[in-house]
Amino acid sequence: MIRRISIVVPVFNERATVAELLDRVAAAPLPDGLERELVVVDDASTDGTRELLRAIAEARTPPLRLLEQTRNQGKGAALRRGFAEATGEVVVIQDADLEYDPNEYPRLLQPILDDQADAVFGSRFLGGPHRVLLFWHYAGNRFLTLLSNVMSNLNLTDMETCYKVFRRSLLDGMPLRSNRFGIEPELTAKLARRRARIYEIPISYHGRTYEQGKKIGWKDGFAAMWAIVRFNLAD
Repeated sequence: MIRRISIVVPVFNERATVAELLDRVAAAPLPDGLERELVVVDDASTDGTRELLRAIAEARTPPLRLLEQTRNQGKGAALRRGFAEATGEVVVIQDADLEYDPNEYPRLLQPILDDQADAVFGSRFLGGPHRVLLFWHYAGNRFLTLLSNVMSNLNLTDMETCYKVFRRSLLDGMPLRSNRFGIEPELTAKLARRRARIYEIPISYHGRTYEQGKKIGWKDGFAAMWAIVRFNLAD
């Protein structure tokens, strides 16, 4: 029986967006009968985000669970911390930058609630509305997804998507090692090796530019390539 979903939000230097994002998460619709648990992991922010999150946590009803990393380690490390602390039967990953819309939670959750899926990926490339932005960023995402599919024998359209939803039982006992953005191909590889039933759902995407705070870059792309090879062949 699924009674609670845990929404895990890794945050690093997102003072401009995190308060609005948390308001959207709190207000997002959920299927009937589901509780939400909000787990926020601050990855040692230096721009005032941590202080803002502390104020939000004190004022919010119901409260959010704020976890603070002692030093900056990356998205993967923040997610591992959040997964370890989450108590829901289903876990949702939510970035803090407003690129992804929490109003799409019901569609992302439904295949799991219907017992058709163990994990759901929200795809930016299946026809949902999206902001037109950088060609090379798009091309890089498609290449990494193709490489991941070759190695894992999946047919995903968007391996690098933030919106990944899992049954908690899949994460229990799964040894995750990536500290940075390599967590995306690592999770995908390990779901494939466990023969998880994976669905994709089209989602909207409101991408931002590097001037607006986008953090992933070409170095992360090369690191993701290595993670794809490493976690599909060996651990």
